[in-house]
Amino acid sequence: MTDPYESSGSLPLPEIHGHGLWLRPWDADSEGDVRAWLRGYADPEFQRWNTPLRAMTDLADAQESLRARGKAAEEAVGASFCVTDAADGVPLGHIGVNDIDHVMRVARIGYWVLPDARGRGVASRALALASRWAFDELGLHRLELGHALGHEASCRVAERCGFPYEGTLRGAMFESGRTDAFRDVHLHGRLATDAAVPVPVP
Repeated sequence: MTDPYESSGSLPLPEIHGHGLWLRPWDADSEGDVRAWLRGYADPEFQRWNTPLRAMTDLADAQESLRARGKAAEEAVGASFCVTDAADGVPLGHIGVNDIDHVMRVARIGYWVLPDARGRGVASRALALASRWAFDELGLHRLELGHALGHEASCRVAERCGFPYEGTLRGAMFESGRTDAFRDVHLHGRLATDAAVPVPVP
């Protein structure tokens, strides 16, 4: 295990293979990646459970958002992966290890799956891969996963991957489509020392 934060001040992102998936860094200069990113954020189901701080309405917005993700990696505070099918490289969704605190060795993990890729265990398999990378390669001790109260699909993914429910954070995120009202969040967590769980299969 290495500590890229201490050695270079940046976070080199690898390609991660396993469970029928290929996780690779997003490419802000790839039109295909930019379109997939925009499609994910424009999806009504994503909008229902998330309220981005900045509106994203076109490819320019999406490219700017991806560049910000790249800057987070340069500053060693975030790692964003495009989740693709291992067989053909088609984008299926996103998973990110965010808000990395290298002192407390904790980070927050989040994900979304494109509409046509749902129902195949993509989120669970990606979460298993990204979590193992964060623990083994980044040396993190704790990963936190939060989702809006009522988002049962995300709750099932967390539990399935060994992120037990730890409590409810009152008013911890914006209501859907609003920045003047708040809703509660289910908090899940996993430690590097937790017992292994079976790898989810599609």
